[in-house]
Amino acid sequence: MLYIGDDWAEDHHDVEVQDEHGRVLRRERLPEGIAGIRGFGELAGRFADDDTECADVLVCIETDRGPWVQALLAAGYTVFSVDPKQAARHREILGNSGAKSDKGDAHALADMLRTRRHQLREVAADSEVAEAVKVVARAHQTLIWERTRHLLRLRVALRDYFPAALEAYTPLGLTSTTVLALLTKAPAPDAAAALTLRRITAALKGRRDIETKAAALQQALRAEHLGQPGPVSAAYAATVRSLVAILTTLNTEIANLEKDVSTHFGEHPDAGILL
Repeated sequence: MLYIGDDWAEDHHDVEVQDEHGRVLRRERLPEGIAGIRGFGELAGRFADDDTECADVLVCIETDRGPWVQALLAAGYTVFSVDPKQAARHREILGNSGAKSDKGDAHALADMLRTRRHQLREVAADSEVAEAVKVVARAHQTLIWERTRHLLRLRVALRDYFPAALEAYTPLGLTSTTVLALLTKAPAPDAAAALTLRRITAALKGRRDIETKAAALQQALRAEHLGQPGPVSAAYAATVRSLVAILTTLNTEIANLEKDVSTHFGEHPDAGILL
């Protein structure tokens, strides 16, 4: 077997080839793209004997996606993906200096693959449909995480200058259409206190017991609370208005991607079994 550590960058790959005894056979820098994959094949073939098959060439890399990984899988190599933190810990085991270098990283990846392969995760050669599901599901998940980050920023801002709004809106969901609409119309405390029942009722459209909830919201927004001086409050209101715009867009795009996830997943031949 051949053990290859592949330390990738945006435009190149530093690779190290080791044999089963840990002897370094070759270190080389390959370009990204078709030329690099061709060079990878030539490099592996240089040290393979007549009994070596592509599956006996094991590759360790700090990613599980992208054209390079797909090309390695298509060529028949056995690819293992590791987390960068996992690779960093193994690099520390090999040396105490803590110095990071491309050649050193490739060496650590090859050594980890040779000595701890049973602890590593092999990358599956997914079908095109499965790969498409992974792409849209990953993007959907990322946007949800982004929405959570902006939600937390919104909470902090409201707590700092408009705690009454935080108390009033949290039960409705700070990323809900209702709350985002009200914050768009009235991000400042004085503007929120001036909201009429008609405007609040319009924002609550589609919810149950609208009149009772509208009255409670109006009362909460007009309640006394600790606040900030006028100019500071206006500055906070401007930041909240921007956060609300971002959250509104994220809500729309998350919903759109959710449809794409369902569409791609529905095309998988085993969708019924998986469900």
